[in-house]
Amino acid sequence: MTVFSAPAFDEHELVTFCSDRDSGLRAIIAVHDSTLGPAVGGCRMFPYASDTEALHDVLRLSRGMTYKSALAGLPMGGGKSVIIGDPKSRKSRALLLAMGDFINSQNGRYVAAEDSGTGVEDIRVMSERTAWVSGMDDNEYGGDPSPSTALGVFLAIRSAVCHRLGSIDLRGLTVAIQGLGHVGYYLARHLTTEGARVYGADVNSANLERAVTELGVIATEPGEILRLPVDVVAPCAMGAVWHSGSIEELRAGIVCGAANNQLASEGDGALLQDRGVLYCPDFLVNAGGIIDVHHQRIASPAKVKRAHIGRIETTLSSVLQRADEQQRQPQLIAEELAREYLALGERAALLKAAC
Repeated sequence: MTVFSAPAFDEHELVTFCSDRDSGLRAIIAVHDSTLGPAVGGCRMFPYASDTEALHDVLRLSRGMTYKSALAGLPMGGGKSVIIGDPKSRKSRALLLAMGDFINSQNGRYVAAEDSGTGVEDIRVMSERTAWVSGMDDNEYGGDPSPSTALGVFLAIRSAVCHRLGSIDLRGLTVAIQGLGHVGYYLARHLTTEGARVYGADVNSANLERAVTELGVIATEPGEILRLPVDVVAPCAMGAVWHSGSIEELRAGIVCGAANNQLASEGDGALLQDRGVLYCPDFLVNAGGIIDVHHQRIASPAKVKRAHIGRIETTLSSVLQRADEQQRQPQLIAEELAREYLALGERAALLKAAC
């Protein structure tokens, strides 16, 4: 299989395969679209079962970043990178420096940030070799954009609950969070502060224990979390969690979480809608992190960043209303809106070039 025939290929502008013999680095950088600006997206490290699986993930993730930045009104394109390997055993300083070299070779076309399997300290190591990284030490969380992602998801849940249940009062609301790491923990904190009853699961026992002890989260087995009879399910771990099997077992009326690419295939959105489930498009819901990265780069005041993240709530409300009026999937409405913004950006660039 070639890149061009890969199922997730969507006219990506650039796909770079990276290999460094000395450090053992094997990685892929994908730039999907740079119409609105440089392609910005996290650098993920994960033990993919095959190169094909890694390619599929980076192609889907980079496209999602294009839509995410467009809907968030950011002057950024969509990109992503993946490092193939277990971050617990394969990550090393040499590997991160080599990744920094490959990012630098993109000459600013791709800007990396933290993601699943990487953190602020890893990005800081990469920054020794390239200026084209972000999310290190320029916000109130030491550069970590995860709390901003969680805030955006919380606001999106509030919007979805208002749309479906007619109230923004979250007291007594039941929410199941899959994944209590960087984003899931902060999301649980927002929800419990507002009086919601939160169930949580994580394959990392330390993450689960922290949430239970500090926030009163109700511990649940990972295999059960998506099928609990709750108001909202919030996937905040890896993607592709919604497929025919899991959708059949879903008992929540709302799905709204931080995980990227939650739908295993394009047809799964229709399955959710057929079951009467309100699915909130992940690339709209989880944009708080990339908004944070943008405002770190331009040194915005915290209140400006917070106001920008707040637009996630109003944008989702508009998408859900439009979906109801047209009797279509919110996912399709959000993708359509993102493409409209991209077309406007392309026309603006052509006009600027002609002047």
